[in-house]
Amino acid sequence: MPAPYCGRFAPSPTGPLHAGSVAAALASWLDARAHQGRWLVRIEDIDPPRCPAGTDQIILQQLSALGLQPDAPPVWQSQRQTGYENALAQLKRDGWTYPCSCTRKELEQAWQAQGLAHTRHQERPYPGLCRTGLHQKLERSTRFHLEKFIENYKKIHSNQAQQAPFFIDSTHGVHWQDRRQGPQSQHPAQVCGDFVLRRADGLWAYQLAVVVDDADQGITHVVRGADLSDNTPRQLLLQAALGLPHPQYLHTPLVTLPNGEKLSKQHGAPAVDTQQPLATLLAAARFLGLPAPANHFSQICLSDALHHWVQAWRSLYNQ
Repeated sequence: MPAPYCGRFAPSPTGPLHAGSVAAALASWLDARAHQGRWLVRIEDIDPPRCPAGTDQIILQQLSALGLQPDAPPVWQSQRQTGYENALAQLKRDGWTYPCSCTRKELEQAWQAQGLAHTRHQERPYPGLCRTGLHQKLERSTRFHLEKFIENYKKIHSNQAQQAPFFIDSTHGVHWQDRRQGPQSQHPAQVCGDFVLRRADGLWAYQLAVVVDDADQGITHVVRGADLSDNTPRQLLLQAALGLPHPQYLHTPLVTLPNGEKLSKQHGAPAVDTQQPLATLLAAARFLGLPAPANHFSQICLSDALHHWVQAWRSLYNQ
C-alpha cells in the first residue's frame, strides 16, 4: 500500500511571503486537501546570514491569515543538524563524496578556461578540479561524486523499468515524470556536475537538507514552483544514494514580472496584504489557472473560497 499523502510548503525566511510564494503555498495546500492528505510547513533557514530575525514568524502569521494552517507544528531546518550530519556520514562511508578545496576564484578561472562565461540564472557545472584529490590543499567543502554514483547506479539497476520514479539512460541522462509538466529529462553532469553537500562556510547545502527533511517528515508529494524543477534530478539521485523514498513532484507556473523575470524578493517583491486574504488568494489562484468562485469575493467566506479551489484543483491537476 502506498504511504498516506503528505505534502509540505518549505519557505526560506529571507523575507515575508510575496505573490509568488503565496501561489506556491496555496498550490501545495490545495494538492494536499484534494488528496485528503496532510500538509506541513518547514522553515528552510539553513543559511542564517540571509534570514532576518523574526521573518519566520511573519511567514507563519501570513499563512494563518490566509487560512493555510499546517496539520502539525512547523519544523525549522536550523534545528535539524544531526540528520544532515548522519546523511553526509553515510554518503562518505559509501564512497559517494569527496573533499573539495576550490575557492570561487579558482572555479571562475577554470570556467573561463573552458569558455563558460557567467550567465544570469544559469549554473555552470563543477569543472572537477578536486575529483582526483586535494593535492595537499585544505578541504573547504564536500561534494557529491555525481558521475561515479550514476555509473554504479546504472550497473546495479540495469533492468530498471521506465515506470520507476526515475531512470538513467545510456548517456547518463536522468528521466522522471512531473505531474503537471509531464516527462522530464536532464544531464546533471552538464548542468551542475559534482554538486556541494556541505559548503565552505560550514553550512549545509539545500540539496542535502531538503532530501533528508522530506524523508524524515514522510513527504510523499512535493508541489513547488517551476524554478525548482532543475533541482529534481539531484534530489532523486541523493534519495537513491541514501536509500530514501522518492516523492512525486509537481512544479507549478511561476508568478512573473512584465519582463518575464520571476517575481522574487531579489526584485523587491512586496509582502502580500493579509488584511485582504480573499483578494490575495484570488490573485494566487489566478496565477495557478484556477477559476474564481461564482460569487463576488465580498459575498463568500475564506473557507468557502478555499473549498471551491480544492474542487477546481482536483479537476485541473489531479486527473
